[in-house]
Amino acid sequence: METRSDTFVADFSLPLVVIFYGGSQPARDAILAALASQAKQADPAFAGFSVDRGSKLWNSTHTEGKVETPSCTTCHTKDATAEGMPRALKPIAPMAVSKTPDRFTDPEKVDKWFTRNCQSVLARACTPVEKGDVITYLSGL
Repeated sequence: METRSDTFVADFSLPLVVIFYGGSQPARDAILAALASQAKQADPAFAGFSVDRGSKLWNSTHTEGKVETPSCTTCHTKDATAEGMPRALKPIAPMAVSKTPDRFTDPEKVDKWFTRNCQSVLARACTPVEKGDVITYLSGL
């Protein structure tokens, strides 16, 4: 009788976390993988994105940015599964991936909106970790 020993090595890196929280979407997974790579370059101790950190950043009031946009929820609402409304009164589709499945799948849009909104809310660019944390948080809703 022949015996065979196969070894299976699972890679439990960042994309698996995203799959668990928001369903696999290759384009979103690629964006998160790129952000994780940037985060790891900036901090070799980086261990992955955090739903808790993402929730905190998303839901907190910040004093650094524009007075009229003290938090992400100012325009996007506390309920990320609901439609948002900025001061321009142009509805924003829900940020929760469960309601807007193509959310965070276009790298150019991700870059554009994080650049604009982080500057407005925080008066600075978001870090790769902050971006990944927020995407991970909203992917679980």
